[in-house]
Amino acid sequence: MTPAAAGPRRTLETPVEFLTGVGPRRAEALRRLNIFTARDLLFHIPFRYEDASTVTPIARLRVGDDASVIGTVVSKGILPTRKGLRIFQAVVQDASGMIEVSWPGQPWLDRAINKGDQLLLTGPVRFYHGRQFAPREFVNLGPDGDATSAGRVLAVYRATEGLSFKLIRQLIEKHLDALLPQVQEYLPTALLAEAGVPALPEALRALHRPTSVADALRARGRLAYEELLFVHLLQRRAHDLAKQARDGIRFVNKKDLTSRFREVLPFELTKAQVRAVREIVADMCAPARMHRLLQGDVGSGKTVVAVFAALLALENGYQVAVMAPTELLAEQHARTFDRLLAPLGIVPALITGSRSAKERKLAATRLESGEPLIAIGTHALQVEGTTFAKLGLAVIDEQHRFGVEHRRALVERGRKGEKPDVLLMSATPIPRSLALTMYGDLDVSILDERPPGRQPVTTALRPENGRARVLAFINRQLDEGRQAYLVYPLIEESEKVALKAATKAFEELVAGPFAGRRLALLHGRMKPEEKDQVMRAFRDGQLDVLVATTVIEVGIDVPNATVMVVEHPERFGLSQLHQLRGRVGRGAAESFCILLGDVGEEVAERLRPFLETEDGFAIARADLEQRGMGDLFGERQSGVPMFKVADPLRDEELGELARGGAAALLAQDPELKAPQHQGMQLVLRRQYGRALELFRVG
Repeated sequence: MTPAAAGPRRTLETPVEFLTGVGPRRAEALRRLNIFTARDLLFHIPFRYEDASTVTPIARLRVGDDASVIGTVVSKGILPTRKGLRIFQAVVQDASGMIEVSWPGQPWLDRAINKGDQLLLTGPVRFYHGRQFAPREFVNLGPDGDATSAGRVLAVYRATEGLSFKLIRQLIEKHLDALLPQVQEYLPTALLAEAGVPALPEALRALHRPTSVADALRARGRLAYEELLFVHLLQRRAHDLAKQARDGIRFVNKKDLTSRFREVLPFELTKAQVRAVREIVADMCAPARMHRLLQGDVGSGKTVVAVFAALLALENGYQVAVMAPTELLAEQHARTFDRLLAPLGIVPALITGSRSAKERKLAATRLESGEPLIAIGTHALQVEGTTFAKLGLAVIDEQHRFGVEHRRALVERGRKGEKPDVLLMSATPIPRSLALTMYGDLDVSILDERPPGRQPVTTALRPENGRARVLAFINRQLDEGRQAYLVYPLIEESEKVALKAATKAFEELVAGPFAGRRLALLHGRMKPEEKDQVMRAFRDGQLDVLVATTVIEVGIDVPNATVMVVEHPERFGLSQLHQLRGRVGRGAAESFCILLGDVGEEVAERLRPFLETEDGFAIARADLEQRGMGDLFGERQSGVPMFKVADPLRDEELGELARGGAAALLAQDPELKAPQHQGMQLVLRRQYGRALELFRVG
């Protein structure tokens, strides 16, 4: 189908209001979709497709089939059930017959679907008082239908108020043939061939006017590859420039403190820890500054690796700063370092806002003297008055909780002209391919093994009618001197959401099952000092049960806590549940994580990966596959916008090809100044303007 173009010639830069069929009102609606020019309209990619190329006549539908049908609505209505569920039902008819179509829990469709509308429906046929169609997807083709629908793959676009996806499809269809010839490919042919994706004009044609779903998916691969390639180009270039600009400290691996530490460790390092230590030592002994991310699951032993890095700096006569986001975590690190380094006679200094003036002054004097020292603290490490005379290494824990300015302020606490090596640590596991994409501007070390001896946590899903047994089990654990967490998704009950809230539950537990026990409530609306007070009391064994919201998700180490109960698990992501489970299983006693509440089959299936494994990386992958990237990819602090089309998990193979392609391009032409790369430079400048500064400033 090739509609004739109307009016004067339009270019890719033509404002949308001057395109035939738009006008001021539609232009305003298009702008809400970030469509300002004809180019933007062309790159407004369908978010899904309906396959009408194999439509089945209604009369030939059989129970158990998964099919697509096109039919006209001949009747409709809302059917209430005894349990209060409202079901929208319609009867659709084609030339061969009719069938009932059901949408449980979607009564609002009664306003969106009218008698006489033609629907394209895709989904299974089931038996419920006769044949019934259960649409997984549907497209309302309108009262007149769409004469071109049958036998086609229909593109479905993101729409907005006053502008339906059908109108957007018509606009794109109207201008596609005039705009496509103006599109020029700018990626190197060799890279496209290696990735197995079509050139840009062909890809855009297939995305808007596909001959099959496979045709559309292959075309989508071209845009996904471009996004992945550009992100790897920008991050690789930023990494290389930063390496060039870093006049680092060249440490010498004297194998003094580090070897002695290895000898006195009461356990064997995992292979992953050994690998990470070697990578960090190699970085620190190189002339360029280290800028490395150490990523590992809860309990994977990141702190021990950080101790090796700290000792390498100490044995070279330098000071070390270890910064944590909260005082409690800083205190925890101080205790861990103190315990691990006691056989070497090394005592770290703790610097936090709540320390006495005398203690802070003593620590500051030691730092200013240049004495080799490990200083552990919070933001207090990077405020005026805390000056490191010879800072060689900055370790930043839970790095995502600090902004760029906080990190920079710590790094600049050392003497001028000498910048320390930087080790960032994160306990939020993400798959390796994703880490290399997200943090391509950093060197990445990953701890993907659990140290031997760490107790597995028994995990179970229990229904609401098992509540009494779960609470009785907690009481038995408390009788043995253990402690427990009970976590809720809300602070206070809401009339709109029938969920147990932490405050109400706390009152019920104090008066009922845990009467006589020592309970406390912890939530995000409490003042920081109140939260610290409660967490300290729980840590020190002054409380039996902590009733909390997810504020304890990344918290302190309480080896005596053996039970984690999570109410309404359907309201939590898998990675969030995994972080909560990581609060128990930290001591020698057997520990338990219990998900409590009635969930449907679909939610139970979603929770299955969490119930079956404690591998944080596998859980993170499942979570991302279920929920998408979410805010994991937005604008990182560097200002690099990430992905609109690509999905680094789904497109893992494309991502590897893009990473290799970016490295090869920059090795050949580091500033992309060659004539054949000018088109790519132009697109990079247009789409990633702020990030492109990285090509000029390291």
